[in-house]
Amino acid sequence: MTAAPPAARPAPVRTAVAALVGALLLLLLPGAASARAAVPAPPTMNDGFGLTRVGAVTGSATNFVVTVTTPQVAGEHTIRILLPDDYADRPDKRYPVLYFLHGASDNPANPGLAYPALTAAASMITVIPDGGLRGWYTDWLDNGTAAGAQNWQTFHLTQVLPFVDANLRTLTDRKHRAVGGLSMGGFGALHYAQARPDLFGQVLTMSGANDLSADEMVIRGAVVGTLTNAGTVLCAPSGGQPCGFDFGPTVSSDAVFGTPYPVFGADWRWNAADPTGRAGLLADTGIAVYTGNGNGNPAGMEFWAEGTATRFTDRLTALGIPHRYVNYGNGSAWGPSCDGGHSYGCWAQDLVDYVPRLEAAFAA
Repeated sequence: MTAAPPAARPAPVRTAVAALVGALLLLLLPGAASARAAVPAPPTMNDGFGLTRVGAVTGSATNFVVTVTTPQVAGEHTIRILLPDDYADRPDKRYPVLYFLHGASDNPANPGLAYPALTAAASMITVIPDGGLRGWYTDWLDNGTAAGAQNWQTFHLTQVLPFVDANLRTLTDRKHRAVGGLSMGGFGALHYAQARPDLFGQVLTMSGANDLSADEMVIRGAVVGTLTNAGTVLCAPSGGQPCGFDFGPTVSSDAVFGTPYPVFGADWRWNAADPTGRAGLLADTGIAVYTGNGNGNPAGMEFWAEGTATRFTDRLTALGIPHRYVNYGNGSAWGPSCDGGHSYGCWAQDLVDYVPRLEAAFAA
């Protein structure tokens, strides 16, 4: 709880007014307009690879958002890009790239996705593409729903990735490209690294849906809940604010991976997409897994995320695949803002730990 502001003091007010007047006078001096115009702008981002820009690029020279459309996914989609501070000053330099995938019910237009550790990265580019409120980083089985076209994997891997490489000075080999994400995006990162090991040399999952098998039916239930908007029954009147459990047009539980029910093998598409079952595909990839324990509370999502992290890393160990696994439990020793839950404070600290390791791996 923040303290109440102190009582007004006349002298500081007069000082502030004087400073404001002085600043306004400076803006009227000759050359002031050209000085303002000299503020660095984001790089030019040209259309291509099936992507068409909508409106202007917004933001600063090192933290900006591009909005695009594509026939592959219905609607407009934002892509947030974070550049190192020296990007504009080093036209001869190329940079490795981290593709960072957000969780459900989020959007790269949210400035909070530019985590401090990502904006502080000194030697890499970070790209945060729209994954939809519940896109699940895959091409949906059913593209005829009320949600329209939902080919997220095609959008990201065959459109966004070459669009970034064409418009920015990137290093384009797998050793200098990583994919990571949190929650839904943790699944997406593993899914993409397994589907295209030729593209990504490093993968990160934070509090991810790392296991879609029938052994983790709660995770399947969470996926289905985003498709059917089952959680909207928990939303109370909110003064016109959107319900956090409303993920867009309600669609069938089968829309993404077919039926989730393990009856006579009918759920085979879920098993085919299960990151734990496909762990062997990451044998030549650097792997990092972060999770809390949700304070042992089954009512919280992190409790179940820990279960998927354990199953996934146990499988990696059984296969003899090296990996970094950090389980910070209740978060008491994992940064001042981590409560061990499915929360921003924990993910921010995950990235504080991970980003320097990733930059070192890129440099090596």
